[in-house]
Order: sequence, then C-alpha cells, then structure tokens
Amino acid sequence: MGLIDFAKSVGRKLGIGDDDQPAAGAAKPQGTPGAASAPSPEQVSELNDRRKAAALVKVIEGMGFKVSELGVRVDDDKVTLTGEAANQADREKIVLLVGNHEGIGSVDDQLTVAVQEPEATYYEVKKGDTLSKIAKEHYGNANKYPVIFEANKPMLEDPDKIYPGQRLRIPPQ
Repeated sequence: MGLIDFAKSVGRKLGIGDDDQPAAGAAKPQGTPGAASAPSPEQVSELNDRRKAAALVKVIEGMGFKVSELGVRVDDDKVTLTGEAANQADREKIVLLVGNHEGIGSVDDQLTVAVQEPEATYYEVKKGDTLSKIAKEHYGNANKYPVIFEANKPMLEDPDKIYPGQRLRIPPQ
C-alpha cells in the first residue's frame, strides 16, 4: 500500500509517558569517579524511537492481530511495518491502529498478505462527520454505517466515538 499520512497531533497516546527524556541530574557530574557522560540528542532520539516501536508491537499484539515476522521501525514520526498479515483486512487495520496514535505522522506499509483481497480505501474524519454520513457518502446509504464500524473494529469501540483527523477503513462494496 505504500506510505499513508496521518494527523500527527491526534490519536491515542502510546502510554510510554513523559519519561522519554532522561531525568535531570541522572548522570553523575563529570570529573567524579565512574562519571557517565550524558547521552547525545541522537542517542536519546534513537532510544525514544525504539521505545515507541516496542510499544506499537505491544498494541498490535494486544489487539489480537497475528503477523508473521512482524517488524516495526520508528524514525521520528514515521513508522515502517513489515511482515505478513493473515488477510487484507488485518493488514489495513494494523496500519490504521499504528497511524491513529499521537505523534505518528505517516506509516510506510510494507506488510504483505497471505491471501490477496481487494484493498479498502482510507477516509480522514472531518468535523461534523458521523459513520452514517460517511456511509451515505461512500455507499449511497446511511444505514450501511455498521459496515464501516465493523471494518474498524477493534480500534473503534463505539460507532459514535470518532474524532476529526482519525483515519477509517472503508471496505469495498
């Protein structure tokens, strides 16, 4: 599917807290025996990226998605996903699950699927949108909103809990 853009400033937090930066005063003062030098900004950035990647793996696995040879690489606000998903729907849901987290600006989807199926389209929620309105726009029938809701489970827990900037999966008719 390639590179998919997301709204970096919206979505769920990864839950790794504000402890991404080393605590002030954690390094021993220089000149004392056993003094450790403070990590460089590049080292701090690498550590944060590795922590984000590990947290995203936990999120993917926690939702019950099975991906053989799952690879998650984070470079600032870009996530690259590799591995093989069981089917196209799971692949697309994993991309959305990862991209709809705060601080993630794009997902490079390099996942493959065991069974080829038609791809869904992605839709970015706008202010005032409801699943019914989106269903009417894409399917011509507002009563088909459950199709969109089901296509976005388990990320969506309630059809009324969508927010501007969130990306949704719109399956083919």
